[in-house]
Amino acid sequence: MSGGPERSARPLLLVVACALVDPDGRVLVQQRPIGRPMAGLWEFPGGKLGAGESPEACLVRELEEELGIRVDPACLAPLAFTSHAYETFHLLMPLWVCRKWRGEPVGREGQTLRWVRPRALRGLPLLPADLPLIPFLEELLGP
Repeated sequence: MSGGPERSARPLLLVVACALVDPDGRVLVQQRPIGRPMAGLWEFPGGKLGAGESPEACLVRELEEELGIRVDPACLAPLAFTSHAYETFHLLMPLWVCRKWRGEPVGREGQTLRWVRPRALRGLPLLPADLPLIPFLEELLGP
């Protein structure tokens, strides 16, 4: 059979991410620490969905674990998603925006944090799957 969608033997990985936005319109990104796959590249905070976990519950959990902040699920607004084929898996990643949380973000897993303007994201070595999300943030927040 030909002409249909391309099939892949790669497993599908569902990961959720969040663009935390500060009062100045900057977005928080974190650098993957040494020892992790794709170390040194920048990404939006988030993580893999657990069994039976909703995307919002996963984000609340991941933001607490990674950054030490508390987020009310009602403060998460869906913005966009990305679909990217890596060598060994296919990633599907919805991105939420959050402007309100409790606590000060701290890299609790050894990751470096940086607040950047949406346009400045283009100058960082981001994970390949995160790149298509930049225009959505630029449109929402301005350059």
